[in-house]
Amino acid sequence: MMKTSIKITSEKLDPEECYRFVADDSCGGIAAFIGVVRNDTQGKKVTQLEFSTYKPMAIKEMQKIATITLDTFDIQKIAIHHAEGMLQIGSIPVVISASAKHRKAAFLACEFAIDTLKERVPIWKKEYFSDGEVWVNAHP
Repeated sequence: MMKTSIKITSEKLDPEECYRFVADDSCGGIAAFIGVVRNDTQGKKVTQLEFSTYKPMAIKEMQKIATITLDTFDIQKIAIHHAEGMLQIGSIPVVISASAKHRKAAFLACEFAIDTLKERVPIWKKEYFSDGEVWVNAHP
């Protein structure tokens, strides 16, 4: 049985796809983190975001995060999906879902996975403003 679903795509992300993957009859809780492109950062109006990635390494790192998350938290399955390319306000750049017998493990797993993804995965974000743009996430 597959316990992880890892994806980087230029297609629109579907939170329902992640939900369907992690759903399991043995689990009483499914938690999800859905990142959404917001219209401001530090008081500046954001017009859109662009996500760029070194895909082979990013997929490998996302799989490592999923494996660590499965080993650390009492979860059954985890899905980590990220978008690449240009995204408009309200678009979804990242979805993480986890299923567990009990809700707390699923919540903790999602929090750990998104925090670790932001620290370790080679995905870079460019914020566009009406008066210019700036790359953020200068890691890894």
